[in-house]
Amino acid sequence: MSGLFDCQTNPRKAAVGYILLGIVLIAFPFVASQFGNSWARIMDFALLYIMLALGLNIVVGFAGLLDLGYIAFYALGAYMTGLLASPQFASVLESLVEQYPALGNSLIAFFGPEIAANGIHLSVWLIVPLGALLTAVFGMLLGAPTLKLRGDYLAIVTLGFGEIIRIFMNNLSGPVNITNGPQGINQIDPIRIFGVSLAGEDGSNSTLHLAGFSMPSVNAYYFLFLFLCIVIVFVSSRLQHSRLGRAWVAIREDEIAAKAMGINTRNMKLLAFAMGASFGGVSGAMFASFQGFISPESFSLMESITVLAMVVLGGMGHIPGVILGGVLLAALPELLRHGVEPLQQALFGKIVIEAEILRQLLYGLALVGIMLYKPSGLWPAPRHEDRPDADIDQPGKSTDVAAA
Repeated sequence: MSGLFDCQTNPRKAAVGYILLGIVLIAFPFVASQFGNSWARIMDFALLYIMLALGLNIVVGFAGLLDLGYIAFYALGAYMTGLLASPQFASVLESLVEQYPALGNSLIAFFGPEIAANGIHLSVWLIVPLGALLTAVFGMLLGAPTLKLRGDYLAIVTLGFGEIIRIFMNNLSGPVNITNGPQGINQIDPIRIFGVSLAGEDGSNSTLHLAGFSMPSVNAYYFLFLFLCIVIVFVSSRLQHSRLGRAWVAIREDEIAAKAMGINTRNMKLLAFAMGASFGGVSGAMFASFQGFISPESFSLMESITVLAMVVLGGMGHIPGVILGGVLLAALPELLRHGVEPLQQALFGKIVIEAEILRQLLYGLALVGIMLYKPSGLWPAPRHEDRPDADIDQPGKSTDVAAA
């Protein structure tokens, strides 16, 4: 399996593998639509999680920096989209007028009465680079005070950062209503490409009609998310095989040795946080436009742990492995949800264990089994030097030579 997509060792086999994979990916939504839209929707969310996992892989897999608050960047990208592509900005101006009349009226005069009444509705293609830039800046802000932290200490700080962002989003409804608090932001504009809404026009029953061809909205979003995943995979692969990627691996394996060899570890760590965060921001913008609604509950600590589990389960530092982990942990739980209860009805005539409980049980058992028997992940990097050390705390064997 490791050589299936390896263009260097076996280019012909890799070419056949990529062609077959492309056929499967293109045909999937059309086949799945025969059984309803739910299966394509599940894969839409799986692709969003793959974008997140690939971003976290830069931080954890390449640079070896344990980040438990990665979902914060997902939230920042989503809420930026909510503010700039929905009526929410009108609520912000209204609350500013109530609390700070001089400032509020000045902003209304600057933005104009139309924005004060209907909010800002920028194109998502302008919001996406802004979201990537914003999250990259926040990634560096998170990385700056943690440069000297490692292991558990770094994990605790990043965990705290993720919870701070979620709590902020939950409470920034007063005195100025920025995020609408626990109620979240709704009526977020869908994605438009060349003026065509991927959610379908009003009255189309969530169906996209274009040049006599029609497809469900979830299929249109599937192809968009698939394209973005391919772009992120390409960027990640180029980064991994660049001087920057090799510097991250050197820091991951031994930071002191990397610094001794002349690598600017401070800048490299900040770049890792910034690049990983920018991918999270893009995914968050896509999530907000796809759902049309966001709330703080979507960005809990459990989401960060889920994305980290995708990276660890698939194979840290190995892009195909991370994609495999993302698909398994995003799609298989939903498949279990659809199949567990009917299977129990057929076998026992009743539901013995509810689907949600059994899903979490199998989820936990799978992670424990992988950590025990495949510590490098389901699909680790084929070259040993590309894999993180399975146990960095294990001391080396004695050479029976006394130090000078």
